[in-house]
Amino acid sequence: MTSSRVDKSHDGSEAVSGDAPEEGYERGLGSRQVQMIAIGGAIGVGLFLNAGANIAKAGPSLILMYALAGVIIFFIMRALGELLLYRPVSGSFAEYSREFLGPFFGYFTAWTYWLMWVVTGMAELTAAAIYVHYWFPSIHQWVSALVFLVILFTANLISVKLFGEIEFWASMVKVTALIGMIVIGLGVLTFGFSAAGDTASVSNLWQFDGFFPNGIGSSLMTLQGVMFAYLAVELVGVTAGESENPEKTLPKAINTLPWRIALFYVGALTVILCVVKWTEFMPGVSPFVKAFAVIGIPAGAGIVNFVVLTAALSSCNSGMYSTGRMLRNLADNGEAPKGFAKLSATKTPALGITISVLFMGIGVVLNYVVPEKAFQYVTSVATGAGIWTWLMILVSHIRYRRAVDAGRLPASSFPAPGGAKCSWAAVVFLLFVTGLIAYDRDSRICLYVMAVWAAVLAVGWFILKARNPQVAARREPEFETVG
Repeated sequence: MTSSRVDKSHDGSEAVSGDAPEEGYERGLGSRQVQMIAIGGAIGVGLFLNAGANIAKAGPSLILMYALAGVIIFFIMRALGELLLYRPVSGSFAEYSREFLGPFFGYFTAWTYWLMWVVTGMAELTAAAIYVHYWFPSIHQWVSALVFLVILFTANLISVKLFGEIEFWASMVKVTALIGMIVIGLGVLTFGFSAAGDTASVSNLWQFDGFFPNGIGSSLMTLQGVMFAYLAVELVGVTAGESENPEKTLPKAINTLPWRIALFYVGALTVILCVVKWTEFMPGVSPFVKAFAVIGIPAGAGIVNFVVLTAALSSCNSGMYSTGRMLRNLADNGEAPKGFAKLSATKTPALGITISVLFMGIGVVLNYVVPEKAFQYVTSVATGAGIWTWLMILVSHIRYRRAVDAGRLPASSFPAPGGAKCSWAAVVFLLFVTGLIAYDRDSRICLYVMAVWAAVLAVGWFILKARNPQVAARREPEFETVG
């Protein structure tokens, strides 16, 4: 597929990006798959597991924290949506960082997003193995982790359609479980059935030491954990190069984000905290498992365990998908070995996926020696990398809107409401969350890791520039007609 489209360049002159090369990917992700990838990105282990610890810290006010963070995530996704419809590419936010901020920022963002998914994949594999251990205690954790790694790796190599199908059904499991929880909880509140019927009440939201039982400060400190729960929602942007009709599917997926957040995060937590008073929740225990136990559903713990296992495998599957695409984007720009740019016969970046999986496999090995707290550190590193990615999306959007207002670039068919103002608000919010991470002793380690990571990437950049000065040269973006 080629195009001959005239667009204005950054210096105001008109440039013809004729015969822009197709990225080579198979456009095998249909509307239902992109929709479910978007939904799955907004429902993860962060909600199913981490919410218990956050409820213990913030009480019912955690609902407000999820709602506040959800608004910011919507700003981020609408900014990304405007950029995606201006120029849909699989490199997504790394490409936009490269275009609007310079080659170094594209290089840094792509490698950092790769790091985010590799470390997340390590954590998710081990988490999945722990969930299997719940049913089959005789199976060693490393065996389960290795089996899951091989299965997901094979699926990602076969085709993007198979990846899409796995994500579709994994998301269906998560969505069905959450809707079921909400319906059962509303039934308990309305009709008073089950063991929780006598104590379930909306007044549980304020009856036990108020809506902010530990003070507003404690509630704000949960924002870093809340933001981790929203990681991967930006994965929709990585699917742009493989969506059948991105001009239709991407806006639809992004515009449904508010109701998904309202229903699956705010709605589910509100119902749970009405059914079970917040003082009964504790760190290390899924609030959904606890709620099912209080209601008195015999198989509740097993059901939730299956759902959380699905969420972990879905996240790891997404990690394999996105890391392969990011390595290919880096190779296309001369910022990674050329071999990563090649596509297999099934049009997947097989080498990039393979290398990423090998790094994720380190998590299987470390499963012997790494204590549990190390996985808290891993998730905090993932949050730091995710915040950087979101900041790059927002700053790129601000620069893009400035170029559109000046007449240097064409307007997108999917403009973000509020324009650059909402992006600026989201930037301030993310910097505030970064400050909270720096203040918290346990989470602060991620900033040290990110500082070391930045230093390593900076050294790598200087070596790349020395070997190939063209790497640091700005290039005009290539446009591809889609849809």
